[in-house]
Formats: sequence, C-alpha cells, structure tokens
Amino acid sequence: MKQLSTNRRDFISTTVSAGVAAGLAQGGFFSAPTYANENKKLGFALVGLGGLATNQIAPGLLTSAHCKLTAIVTGTPEKEKKWADKYGIGRDHIYNYESFDKIASDDSVDVIYIVLPNSMHAEYTIRAAKAGKHVLCEKPMANTAADCRDMIAACKAADRKLAVGYRCQYEPLHLKSMEMAHNKELGAIKMIEAGFGFKIGDPTQWRLKKKLAGGGALMDVGIYALQACRCLLREEPTMITAQETKTDAVKFAEVDESITWLMKFPSGVLAYCSTSYNFNGLNRFNAFTENGFIRMDPAYSYTNNRMETSKGKVELPQQDQFATEMDEFAKCILENKPSKVAGEEGLKDLLAIEAIYKSMETRTTVTVQS
Repeated sequence: MKQLSTNRRDFISTTVSAGVAAGLAQGGFFSAPTYANENKKLGFALVGLGGLATNQIAPGLLTSAHCKLTAIVTGTPEKEKKWADKYGIGRDHIYNYESFDKIASDDSVDVIYIVLPNSMHAEYTIRAAKAGKHVLCEKPMANTAADCRDMIAACKAADRKLAVGYRCQYEPLHLKSMEMAHNKELGAIKMIEAGFGFKIGDPTQWRLKKKLAGGGALMDVGIYALQACRCLLREEPTMITAQETKTDAVKFAEVDESITWLMKFPSGVLAYCSTSYNFNGLNRFNAFTENGFIRMDPAYSYTNNRMETSKGKVELPQQDQFATEMDEFAKCILENKPSKVAGEEGLKDLLAIEAIYKSMETRTTVTVQS
C-alpha cells in the first residue's frame, strides 16, 4: 500500500480512474436508478465551501444526473467570485451566514447540503427546513442525539425531507457486502472487526476543537466503522464497552485520539471496533461468518475500495459516491419516498456514540439508549 497522506480528505480520496461512469453495472442490484422525471434536476445550495465541498461534492454535482449546483453559502468573501465563475452562479444566489435565511425566496434551490463543522449542523438544518428546503447533512448528523431529534422534528414540521451523508451506503462493494450478509450467503455473521483511522495533521484545525467537532476520531471517521457494523447486521447495538488512549495530551487536549469499543447486538453478535487520529492504515471491516468471511480493506475511501470473501475477490465498477448519494436523495424527493439515510439513521449513530463516550468516562459497560 502506498504511503498515506496526513490530510484527512487526501487520506480517504484517491484519483478517480478514467471511464468510471461508463463502467456502471447494468441491471440487477447495482443498476443506475430510474427517476420519475428523467429530465428534472433539483437545485442544490452548498453551505460551507471547505475541502469536502470543493473536492468531492461540487465535482459530484457536475456529473449528477438529477442535481445541479445553483447556490452557495460561505463566510469567506474571496471564495464567492471563484465559485461563481467556476460554476456559473449568479450574484443573487450567493449567501453568507448572516443572509442565509433569504434563501427561502430562492426558487432555484430545492435542497440545502450542509457541509459545516459538526456543531453547526443542527442550526443550519433547522434554518434550512424553516426556509422550506429539503436538507442533506454531512455526517456525523450532529454533536448530540438531542440535536438530531430537533433536526428531525424541524424537517417534519416543515414537511421537508432530511438525509445524512452516509455515502458508503451507496458504494457498490458496501452494497454487495450488505447483500451477502443479509442473504446469509456464507452463513450468519458471528463476529465483526471494524476500524478507521488516520494520522491527523494541522493541530489548529476545527476537528481538534471539541466545541466545533463534538469529539475527535470517533465523530470523524470512527463513525464509518460503527455504520458498517450496523448495516451488515441490520441491528442496533444494545451494550457498549469502550476505552480511550492518548499519547499526545497537547494536540488531543479537547478530543479523543484513539478509541476501541466492543458492541453487543440483539442477535448475540459482538463487534470489536477501533478508531484513531494517530496513525495511518486502519481502513477496514471483517465480518466473520459461519462458513467464511466478508471483508473490505480499504473499506471507506472515496475510490479504490477492495472487497474479498472466503470465496474470492469481488470486483465491481466504481462510481462517484457523492453523485450517487445526491441522485438517490433527489429520487426520494421527486418520488416522495423515504430516504434510507434519513435523519433517524443519523440519530441511531449518535445514540451509540454517546454510549461509547459514556463508557469511556465511567469505565463501565453502558446500555445504548433509544
């Protein structure tokens, strides 16, 4: 494996190979989605123009079949002209955080995609719903389960749809892994090991500030390992035991550095998970079954994930996870169907995350609240 970057976005991103779009599987489980209106494109406003919006989401909108970038919200004036010129966004569709609520009268915007620090997700989701817009919010959904509930309630009150940016639930190899697990093609899952971590760089970044991030490695990338376990089993953990270690008390003074946790599920399956901000190379899951295994390594990258089972390697055409995620949300809106990554899915992750943090603090096994 090549040396991994210390930058989070570089770490989980690799170069997209040419011809990816042309290689989408035809028919069956991985067929391209069919929409109620094949010519309809929903307008998206991006709130927060950091690395993820710049390098993944905006390019995904350019390749999307049913979404288009029509507005931006940024607190950095110098970004306004750059984005306006690159994406053809008119002055009337550029907002800052003070003028954000005026987006309610912007008919070009159907969906607001929240790409802000975690602590701002709840506020801007609620404001977006009140503005009459559907909301796609990056993970983690919020810093607390209480905030998640407020976000869900606000979108329901406004009769707007809310989804969380769980891109891996649209990634072909993850979908195949879940399909095999649910169909028990190798027998029932008996145990899972999953983890995601990387060596974080800039010590001044918002991800290392608890007020903005809510936590450290667990909130940022550990949530992927948690999601993998929940999706493979289609169960929610009932009991969690967790512990943390810190080797750099200065850099990680406010947030967690490395965590391991054990989850028990209603079926009796145990999942051993880990996450870290202190080293590279942890990017996988292993589901051990009655008659073999299902594994991905790397599992959570933007491209070039790899899957293997006890029957051999599994290869499927790649696709832009962000474009697929947004197109699927557009389908939910156009056909008035629920999203599989609705706000309730984000709430379930936060309930488990809160149990992990409580277990670390109390040094006891904790029951996951519902």
